[in-house]
Amino acid sequence: MTESVRRAAVAGSWYPSQAAPLAADVERYLVAANIDAVPSPLAVVAPHAGLMYSGAVAACSYKAAAAIRYATIVLVGPSHFVPFRGVSLWPDGAWQTPFGAVAVDESLAGSIASAAPSLVVERPDAHGREHSLELQLPFVAHIWPAAMIVPLVMGQQTRETAMTLGNALAAAIAARPPAAGAVLLVASSDLSHYEDAATAASMDAVVMRYVQALDPDGLMTSLEQEPRHACGGGPMVSVLQAARQLGAAHAQVLHYADSGDVSGDKSAVVGYMAAVVW
Repeated sequence: MTESVRRAAVAGSWYPSQAAPLAADVERYLVAANIDAVPSPLAVVAPHAGLMYSGAVAACSYKAAAAIRYATIVLVGPSHFVPFRGVSLWPDGAWQTPFGAVAVDESLAGSIASAAPSLVVERPDAHGREHSLELQLPFVAHIWPAAMIVPLVMGQQTRETAMTLGNALAAAIAARPPAAGAVLLVASSDLSHYEDAATAASMDAVVMRYVQALDPDGLMTSLEQEPRHACGGGPMVSVLQAARQLGAAHAQVLHYADSGDVSGDKSAVVGYMAAVVW
């Protein structure tokens, strides 16, 4: 792909399209998050609904990692609109945000692609309308304005795809020169969709248990048994797998909420989790 800019798809609807109000919203969520920084996070899990719905939860993940000066943020999310096999990488250029363009880390992107050449594909259409990565950028660009990103959208969330990507992420990051700077992995996922709040909490507790246990294999098995547990289950498995290989020994679920906490409708909710891995 020649150098290109991915245009924001949901700015002005899912979050403010102007820098000042967006910064005010993000900062308000970060200030309200009652979270202490953890030592050297390798990864976080954050939701990707409209900012008014899941921003308070996502802020918990990002506040836990905000003390570290990351050079690159690797974003792994699900494809909601384009079905395909493998993982679509946006390999170069930049992504538009209200805070300005965020550059893609071409070197790390290339290393990830080289580590899994049969898995990583270039499908720009998979990124066009997709919100799962875009909803991470208000926090990423606000907290780490100099950081680069590696955007990865997962198609079919099979065990082979999730584990292979996790292994490729770990290999590429482990081989990265120390001078290139620290890397944060971000798994973008909402949890159960449109169950009543009690059912959602019961289903979502399964996912949270495996994340807290830092158990990508157990999480993958639960997703195979019940795919409705999470829209970004595969990305979570990949990120947990990579983090473990990179030396992670701890994971903590920081916050759980559902869309009904904002809308007031508890009859059909979407679950949101914040978690950190270190």
